[in-house]
Amino acid sequence: MERTRENLILTVVVIGTLMASIDSTIVLLAFPAMTAALHSTISTIIWVILIYMIVVAVFSTQFGRIGDIYGRAKMFNLGFVVFTIASFLCGIAPTDISLIIFRAIQAIGGALISSNSSAIIADTFQRNRIGRAYGFTSMSWNIGALLGILLGGVITTFIGYRYIFFINVPIGAVAVALGLKYVVDNNKSNDKVDLLGMALLGIAIALIAYSGISYASIGFNYFNLALFMIGVVTTIGFALVDRRVKMPTINFSMFKNKVFKNSLFASLFQGLGFMGVTFLLIMYLQGVRGFSPLDASLVLFPGYIVSGVLAPYMGRYSDKYGARLIATAGIAFMIAGVLFYILFLGVASPVYYVIIGTIITGFGGAMFWPSNSSAVMANVAGELRGAASGTLRLFSSLGLIGSFIIAFVAAASAVPRYLAFEIFAGTSKVIGGIGKGFVSGMHVAFIALMIMLAIAGIFSFVRGKENRQGRHG
Repeated sequence: MERTRENLILTVVVIGTLMASIDSTIVLLAFPAMTAALHSTISTIIWVILIYMIVVAVFSTQFGRIGDIYGRAKMFNLGFVVFTIASFLCGIAPTDISLIIFRAIQAIGGALISSNSSAIIADTFQRNRIGRAYGFTSMSWNIGALLGILLGGVITTFIGYRYIFFINVPIGAVAVALGLKYVVDNNKSNDKVDLLGMALLGIAIALIAYSGISYASIGFNYFNLALFMIGVVTTIGFALVDRRVKMPTINFSMFKNKVFKNSLFASLFQGLGFMGVTFLLIMYLQGVRGFSPLDASLVLFPGYIVSGVLAPYMGRYSDKYGARLIATAGIAFMIAGVLFYILFLGVASPVYYVIIGTIITGFGGAMFWPSNSSAVMANVAGELRGAASGTLRLFSSLGLIGSFIIAFVAAASAVPRYLAFEIFAGTSKVIGGIGKGFVSGMHVAFIALMIMLAIAGIFSFVRGKENRQGRHG
């Protein structure tokens, strides 16, 4: 009976992960259609993705902490409701600005789901079995990303881009029904919400993230620099305030645990190093090799399959042997895949070289993601799991945003920024000498991304010995 309950809860969490993952990739192939239908520009419509990144980063920690106080299941289920309603609103959005606003609301729902899902798994499963559970969530993330690519291309081509949002509505309705029935709270506290701390942290993350993305989009200016500096000062203010609060937004005592701290930084630098590789490969396939957005995404298909299929098995191994060696080996495979691109990927290289690289990095992702997530959540006390889950999501989101910045700054070193965005959206190509310059800039970016991955590997290796015994710790 207990195992049945665990599996039902895991099913609901997997659905939530699947929905969030589908929406992370489904819009990639719809940029040209959305731009034409809404009479927009690529520089505006690109914010359909960017606003989602920023909002999830800003709210993840706050929503995790609120889940600790008012109930993780309550916040998790609320996330499904918000996400589903916002998806419908995105589908009927009459203008590009309204679509961006509704995507921001959708991201709030996504943050509520993702910042509490890891904590719910940690509450439900024993420490010596949570790696397997995180393996399934990792699998669902990769399958969702794959489905997003396929569904985005097919739906946009044959039905219309609005249905890439409408598809979330029936899935969300089922998830809400299952969540309300099976995902119930076993945690509540009398703590108070740290409103000042949450506000300061949210402002700091928003300013730093926006300044970085603006720099990637339009280049350096004093406004970007001012936003960044204000964000840094606000971060310092947040740290000073939160250390004096009885129940802070981020309980810094969690960072005294070596495994927890190093696993978080491994997640941050892995995100910094890996996502930019995917962005640059999409730009290479579409801009240099002339692939359509759908065909370019299908070339990345094998890596998603490898990662999705192997993740649950790697999660089990992390339960048995700990995350340190498995996650670190995963980083090594990712580095090997990027090095393969640097050595062999040129303007006219066989496309199967990209496929080989995605398989290598996909294998590494299957080893790293479930084991690292389980290391974070297995090494924090129960009353702080929502905050820990939100902090993990925050670090991952910051890594994603940073990797996006690295990728686009590298692309803009070879081609104009407006052209880099059009290449990413699949509406422009580069040929001749410009194509060679783009590939050279891509290789330089790959070196920078490899350095980020190497730092992630160091944090992973020195994370320390774990305790996977006992129930929920």
